[in-house]
Amino acid sequence: MRERPAARILVLNAENKILLFRFCFDDGPLAGENYWATPGGGVEKGETFRNAAQRELFEETGFTIDVGEEIGQHDTIFRVPSGEYVKADERYFFVRVTANTICKDGQSDVERTYLKEHRWWSLTELESTSHTIFPENLIPLVTQSLS
Repeated sequence: MRERPAARILVLNAENKILLFRFCFDDGPLAGENYWATPGGGVEKGETFRNAAQRELFEETGFTIDVGEEIGQHDTIFRVPSGEYVKADERYFFVRVTANTICKDGQSDVERTYLKEHRWWSLTELESTSHTIFPENLIPLVTQSLS
């Protein structure tokens, strides 16, 4: 199984709501699946986790805020759109933003295909939703970031 280092970013606004993207798969091995997840993605060759987090934050949201230091780590296995299973070493970073508007101009073609919408979620909404949210430990990560 291929290993995939990844950087994910917890983006919180002034109301302490977290930004999540809704991934929807209409075809291929993941057809019919959909879930919400934080911005972020794979670490490219020669990048640090922090550099990848900074790049992904800009590409997916347009925000150019310093991601700071790593706040958490999570190992998971998941299936990518090609159908391949990967073992991900996900590192988490935290940023606070003042604007709720994101810019999608930097998103890749793959992201434009699968990222169907974005939404700012309150902790109460996350606790009560029936939607699939990744990472599974998102609420403790957000709570830790707020303290």
